[in-house]
Amino acid sequence: MLQKTFKAPAKINLCLHVLGRLPSGYHELAMAMQRVDLYDTISIRVGNELGVRVECAGVDLPAGGENIAARAARALLDLAGIDVGVDICIDKKIPVAAGLGGGSSDAATVLLGLNEMLGCPASVAQLLALGGELGADVPFFVFGQPAWATGVGTTLEPLPVLPAVAYLLINPRITVSTADVYRSLRLTKGGELANLPRFSVVTKIDLQKALYNDLESVTLQQYPVIAEIKQRLLAAGALGALMSGSGSTVFGVFDDFETARRAGDVFAAQDDWLVFPVHPL
Repeated sequence: MLQKTFKAPAKINLCLHVLGRLPSGYHELAMAMQRVDLYDTISIRVGNELGVRVECAGVDLPAGGENIAARAARALLDLAGIDVGVDICIDKKIPVAAGLGGGSSDAATVLLGLNEMLGCPASVAQLLALGGELGADVPFFVFGQPAWATGVGTTLEPLPVLPAVAYLLINPRITVSTADVYRSLRLTKGGELANLPRFSVVTKIDLQKALYNDLESVTLQQYPVIAEIKQRLLAAGALGALMSGSGSTVFGVFDDFETARRAGDVFAAQDDWLVFPVHPL
């Protein structure tokens, strides 16, 4: 029996443009994505008792534990043609349905971690392809660096080095259905990737100007507290503030980690919200 523990980081969207709806029903996107050091911890045990089992305290798993992490393990075992038992234990720290990609990160971490434990039967290209079948954000976490994501989010290019900042994540303990947000979105863009301003960020001011999220138009209308959090982050000294993904988490951009941490202490003392000062990865 072999057991290892891995860290699954959260992500934020520095910008998110929705270009149109595809015939498949998915949306064509253009996003700048960055991982941050808020982690789920995933323990993977490989043994002889066949099957894939998942435990995640405090989270209601589908019948039989068939969540995205379990599907990731099964997909890799099928690709590798290996019959072993896999037990996955997830210690959740990333809020669920919060725009931070926690489930996708868990799946990518299972792909990467289990592949390592099995002697790397799958190439990175194969892991990226498996990730794309599991969910739109999974390949980004397999990619493992800041990325410009297009298509449905699975076409990835590395971003140039981003300015040194810290982020403060604020989650008002609201879960948001990504599918519902996209269904409610009124598409106004012409759908041309070439018409988008290039995500060219060198300085902190560049980053501040680049912050943008088309999904805010839906989620802020449904949950006005998100607009309140944005305003309060700016009042607390953030260079900029934006909702991540489809929400409900909002992040503020700060000059350094200590400034973000101090601002977070004020939020934590005043509100019953989840507060995470984080470094970019």
